[in-house]
Amino acid sequence: MSPERVRALGKLAIMVAGLCGAGLLLRAIGAAPGTEWVDQHIRDDGLRGEAVFVLVGIALTAAGAPRQGIAFIAGYAFGAMVGTVLALVAQIGGCALAFYWARLVGRDWAERRMAGRFGHRLRPLRDQLAGAPFSATLALRLLPVGNNLALNLLAGMSGIAALPFVAASALGYLPQTLIFALLGKGVRVDGVWQLTLAAVLLAASVAIGFWLLKRNRAMAE
Repeated sequence: MSPERVRALGKLAIMVAGLCGAGLLLRAIGAAPGTEWVDQHIRDDGLRGEAVFVLVGIALTAAGAPRQGIAFIAGYAFGAMVGTVLALVAQIGGCALAFYWARLVGRDWAERRMAGRFGHRLRPLRDQLAGAPFSATLALRLLPVGNNLALNLLAGMSGIAALPFVAASALGYLPQTLIFALLGKGVRVDGVWQLTLAAVLLAASVAIGFWLLKRNRAMAE
């Protein structure tokens, strides 16, 4: 097993342990710190609360807030299933907003950087996205590492087609969105099974992500 794979699996083990530990701790406390605003303005407020959550979630995701945190709050406020759907809508909206902002504003800047001293760092990822926009994006979204906003901006500045990028992002967002929505719901209920399912789903999504990355690299060689 390569050192890169060992490090990634180590990060996965730490994340799974932290996921389960945080959920159990928050469930024992009986409330999630920092959710007072959600309780007052979103939770149990019907369609208005859902609309406010989606709009705020789009803005936060586009600005670089962790998408896992958006899903956690959605699970806390709306439950696992509805929370997953609403969080996914917010995440996709934020992804598309950042993508198109980068395309409209940063395209020329990106091309200059690709030709300059940062090109050797950005070009391999850009080429991977350009060569297989759907599968490369899906692989990167399934892994619990990397920067969501950075990938959105790079894709937008790189000129790849929007549809496969956003569609693959939506599909790749789904496992971790469900995982963290389950964790958010577990704060309010006896969520042992939610935490167990979350850990299994996370491990499965990461395994698929690694397989897709390996497959894309093999095809590119």
